[in-house]
Amino acid sequence: MNPMLALRQYQKIGAQAQTSEASPHRLVQMLMEGGLDRIAQAKGAMERKDIPGKGTLISKAIGIVGGLREGLDLHNRAELLADQDNLYVYMMARLAEANLKNDPAILDEVSDLLRTVKEGWDAIAAVAAVPVE
Repeated sequence: MNPMLALRQYQKIGAQAQTSEASPHRLVQMLMEGGLDRIAQAKGAMERKDIPGKGTLISKAIGIVGGLREGLDLHNRAELLADQDNLYVYMMARLAEANLKNDPAILDEVSDLLRTVKEGWDAIAAVAAVPVE
C-alpha cells in the first residue's frame, strides 16, 4: 500500500472520530481551523507556482467560510448576525480575488480576519469552561 494513501486514510478516520464526538461549538472551531489550514496551504501552492493546487485549496477555503456563513441563524437573529454574515461574504470574495490575482497578501488578510473570528469563538469556550462560584 502507498504510504501517503495510508496516511490520508488514517487522517480521514481520525477526523471522522473527532467530528462524531465533538460539540457544535467544537465543530465550528474545527471548521475555522480547516479554513486557516487551507489558506496556508493555498499560499504555499501559490509560492510553488502550483496553480491547480492553489485553485483547489482556495475553493475549499471558500467552501469552509461558506459553511460557517450557512451556520449563522439569520432567520431568528438577523440583526445580531448581519455584520458576521457580511464579514463571511467579504472573506469569500477576497479569497476568489486572491485566486484570480495570485496575490498572497490577500490570503494573509483573510487568514488574519478568520483568525480573529476564531479567537473570539475560542474565548467563548474558555469563558464557558470557567466554573461559577
